[in-house]
Amino acid sequence: MFSRIALAKMIDYSILRPDSTEDDTLAYCDEAIEYHFACVMVLPCWCQAAERRLRGSDIKVGTVIAYPFGVVPTPVKVYEARQAIGNGATELDIVVNIAALKSHDYVTVQQDIDEVVTVANIAGLTEDGDDILTKVIIEVGLTSRDEQARVCRIANAARADFIKTCTGRGPRAVTVQDVKHIRQAVGREMGVKAAGGIRTLEQASALINAGANRIGTSTGVAIVLSYDQSQGALTEEVLH
Repeated sequence: MFSRIALAKMIDYSILRPDSTEDDTLAYCDEAIEYHFACVMVLPCWCQAAERRLRGSDIKVGTVIAYPFGVVPTPVKVYEARQAIGNGATELDIVVNIAALKSHDYVTVQQDIDEVVTVANIAGLTEDGDDILTKVIIEVGLTSRDEQARVCRIANAARADFIKTCTGRGPRAVTVQDVKHIRQAVGREMGVKAAGGIRTLEQASALINAGANRIGTSTGVAIVLSYDQSQGALTEEVLH
């Protein structure tokens, strides 16, 4: 069983609604500082504001690239990544080009991932640069198991840091079976981020036990508070 601190540090606290305001985003940043989450995932337009609010804390700024469908040319993804890094993001969740993947255009899929990961890696090599984590989103509700496995191999070869299950805008939520399949495809060295429809501690725990290292959710505070309550109930049961 993982601790409350370990659980919090596996949570990417996400505020990616299209109507999210700057004030909404800053409120998430404040909660992330209070609960010590790994990262706050924000819309690209709020990266600078989030970086200013989180400066000096142990919380990273993350954002999305080619969100939510991935269907933009590779140079656009590269530009988005450079802009995001320049605006303070140190974690990039990159949507695979789903249309290219479904068309079996694996050259485009590979080029997308290679070039964005390279931009992130180069940024991390600068004298005062932070390591930039890259997470490739495969949207499990729109892709087959074979397609997912192929993207996992491409992303692993490109030295991306994580495979992520969903954007949160796809046709279904993540399942334990999704995480188990991805974990088997990438092995133990690569990270797996479970996201999409995760609302409860029970869901998060099941996905972590299935092999996820990170949980992407907009309900991180509720999940951590549920952990505290469950531990309190367990202690009370033991005492009685």
